[in-house]
Amino acid sequence: MPPHHVHTTADGVEIFVEQGKKSDQDFIVKFMGPHGRPRTPRHIHLIVELYVKHAHNPVLTLLLRDHLVHLLDQCQPIVAYPPALHIFNPGQLPQFADLNAVGEFSAEFVLISAELLFIQEKTNYPEGKLTKQIYTEFGVKDRYSVIGKAVRTVYGGG
Repeated sequence: MPPHHVHTTADGVEIFVEQGKKSDQDFIVKFMGPHGRPRTPRHIHLIVELYVKHAHNPVLTLLLRDHLVHLLDQCQPIVAYPPALHIFNPGQLPQFADLNAVGEFSAEFVLISAELLFIQEKTNYPEGKLTKQIYTEFGVKDRYSVIGKAVRTVYGGG
């Protein structure tokens, strides 16, 4: 099955999904920038991005973190492939615009990728709790602990 386009960010990053292998509903999130190759975002990438943004604007980054935790709570598993964005609202982007000044990814990319990853995990690991711990502990616990948990999501699921 060919990739399914989900969103293109204002800075030209294409975000799409491909059918996964765990179930008929499983999918893999991918992205490709204007001059790149397809890549798979993981929570570790988003968490590191949040640390970069936090060094630039701690207060706004913690607001973004809170928004991501709310997003995680609102996301639902899918019953049929492909997934669709249900929560993303472009009107929310201006409040996070200052965070686009640093890091590799825009706030728009972080919000879209996170929503898709959250949907993917709620679909594949409905009882998973590690992802919520990662985001709620960001800015509260030490970086080593948070990044360590984010690395585990790559190997053990949500």
